[in-house]
Amino acid sequence: MTIYGVSFDLIGKQPIVLLKTAEGNRYLPIWIGQPEAAAILMKLQGASSPRPLTHDLLVNILGLLDVEVVRVTVTELRESTFHASITVAQNGNELEVDSRSSDAIAVAVRVGAPIFAADDVIEESAIEMEGDEVNEEEIVDEFKKFLDRVSAEDFAEAEVEEEPEPAEEADDEAEAGEEEDA
Repeated sequence: MTIYGVSFDLIGKQPIVLLKTAEGNRYLPIWIGQPEAAAILMKLQGASSPRPLTHDLLVNILGLLDVEVVRVTVTELRESTFHASITVAQNGNELEVDSRSSDAIAVAVRVGAPIFAADDVIEESAIEMEGDEVNEEEIVDEFKKFLDRVSAEDFAEAEVEEEPEPAEEADDEAEAGEEEDA
């Protein structure tokens, strides 16, 4: 897969990363969070930040530990959430690390690792477009039509792929501090 681009859902203003199959005109639209979209776009555009962002930090740590990112794979679509894995190698051993698809893609663009998607993910969720000129809005519209065909039960227990709100993080940290004090 290659990154065709990062766009925004015109209705919900939610970022979408579009992955394109290496052969043919099949596109996999993956809704992602704002921070991950910014991280992917920043690297694709050759921009950098004065201090390492989270994905840069991860890549720096892996480098210091002599760990190579071999590939990332969008492994499945479960309960309306894309799941992925990051394959890393150290001392000749490969390990699969579970990841959100957006984080895996952000890491892949930083290290130049290839991006794959499982065949069943492509079969189930990719949109095929005809011709050479592809309109990102058209891809999103096609994906929305797919969503219209899926039953509400398929999405009833959807996992949200977002970070907790800052107030929730502060509450969690306070609770953790109280547990440590006990």
